[in-house]
Order: sequence, then C-alpha cells, then structure tokens
Amino acid sequence: MSNSSSARRTLIVGPSWVGDMVMAQSLFKLLRQAHPGSEIDVLAPAWSRPLTERMPEVAASIDMPLGHGQLLLGERYRLGRALAKRGYSRAYILPNSLKSALIPVFAGIETRIGWRGEMRFGLINDIRKLDPKRYPLMVERFAALAFAPGAPLPKALPRPELHVEPEALPALGEQYQLTLERPVLALCPGAEFGPAKQWPAEHYATVAARAIDAGWQVWLFGSEKDRAVAEAIIAEVPERDRKACYSLAGRTSLADAIDLMAAAAAVVSNDSGLMHIAAALGRPLVAVYGSTSADFTPPLSDRVAVVSQSLECQPCFKRECPLEHLRCLRELEPARVLTALAGLTDGAIGP
Repeated sequence: MSNSSSARRTLIVGPSWVGDMVMAQSLFKLLRQAHPGSEIDVLAPAWSRPLTERMPEVAASIDMPLGHGQLLLGERYRLGRALAKRGYSRAYILPNSLKSALIPVFAGIETRIGWRGEMRFGLINDIRKLDPKRYPLMVERFAALAFAPGAPLPKALPRPELHVEPEALPALGEQYQLTLERPVLALCPGAEFGPAKQWPAEHYATVAARAIDAGWQVWLFGSEKDRAVAEAIIAEVPERDRKACYSLAGRTSLADAIDLMAAAAAVVSNDSGLMHIAAALGRPLVAVYGSTSADFTPPLSDRVAVVSQSLECQPCFKRECPLEHLRCLRELEPARVLTALAGLTDGAIGP
C-alpha cells in the first residue's frame, strides 16, 4: 500500500448492536462524501459482518475477536499492532466505553475521534462533549462525528441502505421451503433488549391471521431466543391458517435473513435490530414501540408507520416493566397496527 493511500484510510470501531450498526451507515456515507478517495474499514463483532458487507461504503470488515465486556489488554494490544500495518490516518470510535478506544491507540492512529463517554481523555484526542438536546437521535450522534465540533448537520442525513442479493432468493426459498406465491408479511416479534420492547404474541397472531385472510403468507424472523415466541404466535393463529405461517426464528443466518426480508411486501416489528434492517431495505414497516421511543432510535425510512401508546410512564427505557403491568404494549390493540398496515399496503391488509 502506498503512503498516499494509507493516509486516506479510516478505521471505524463499530457498535455492538444490530440496530446501531445499521444506523452507523449514515456516518459511513458522510465520510465517503467528505473524503471520496478514503477507504473505510469497520472493526466490529463477527456477527456484524453480514451487515457491513452489505454497505458499499465499507472497504473491509475486520472481526473484533474479543467478547462484549472483556478487557483482555494483551489481546487488544496485539490486534492494534496488527492494524498499525494498514496505516490508518484517523479512527472513529462509536461505542462509549474506555476499552473500545484502546485498539486505535495501540494501532498508532494519529487522529482518534469520539464522544467523551467513559474516562477516555488521551485515548481519544478529538474528544466531543455530547449535547443530547442538540443531537436527540442516535443517528445524529453518529453523523456529528463526521463534522467539526459544533458544526451544523445537514437538514437531511443520508439514510442506511443495505445491498441485497436477489439472485440468492431462489436457493434460499428451496433451502427454507418457502415460495413467493403469496405476498409476504414479515413479523419480527423478538427484542434482544428485553420483554418491555415485545408486543404480545397474541397481538401478533391477530395481525398474522388477518394477513392470511387477505391472501398473504407470514414469515416470522428472529434469533434462537425468539423461537418460543414465534411458535407461540403460530399456535395462536386459527389452525386452518397455520400452514401459511413459517417460523424462521433461529434457523437463518443474518445474511439469509436480510435477503429473505427484502422479499417481504410489508413488515411488523418491535423496536429491534430487525426493525432497522427492514427500514434499511426500504420495506413498508409498522414499528411498535413500548418502553423505548422513536424520538431516539426511529426506523430511518419514509415507508414507516410508528405505533405506540402515550402513557405517562413512557418511555422508561427499561428492559422489564418497572410497574409490572406492561400496559404500553398489552393495551396497544392489533387494530391500530392493522390500520397502519392498511395505509402502507393500499388496503391489502387492514382491520
């Protein structure tokens, strides 16, 4: 690698959550706009590679071999020294932890940019103090790092857009025994954060049954942890309709889930990583919010309807309901989600 190309190489220390990684693509786009000749590498947990590989702005995905919460100073030092050979001129550290700032220091990267976070003075030498009122959205907090401190953000930030591989769909259909003979409603009933973000299974089942009555099929997406809730939803659907419900929870890789979700005609999701993926795929999306708020992490797309309650206790940002009633989700009736779906599907599915 020549010295001139080395000077244009950028390292991003990426976030540890699916939704955050999707939103970080807005920063990657801004950096490419500001530095057209720059190459952007993303250092992040291995699970995120299927996401970063779908982002044209990312030149290389580098697996972070260390688990979340592990310091392992020696391992970080060795990784940093290995990355030093790539000759990065600057690094953007998106997590707020102290340990996330260590590898760019060990890599000898001259300019290291990030929010103050934990005690990181010296580790980050372009350190920013966050004003939450100025940057209320997570995506704005990422995007602001692309500009000089205090500089105004563009009126419209570039939105995440994941590249898909439609040519992979026939093989995936065969692998998972799926067809596109009926339009697909994708349901994403899980939430890694906790139960205070999960709309009840019986409500999802009502929406699923209505979609099937309208001639659609239902694909349920999620991780291994979401198998039980997906099965509970299918069990709540009238028996005659269950053959049109397919649980993919815990069965697909993240890469396969992205390509399969791209085939959906509409999506209903909790506030989760899959919600942000659906938005970045441009899918018509109904986003259900409970303990969290679209005023902080909204799905970044025009084809979105956000549905939530307006209780005094919202948003609490807790993993479990501190009042033990979960009214924000239990009292959010399926009819509201179906009405939102009707608006996004020209009435193909409705209450």
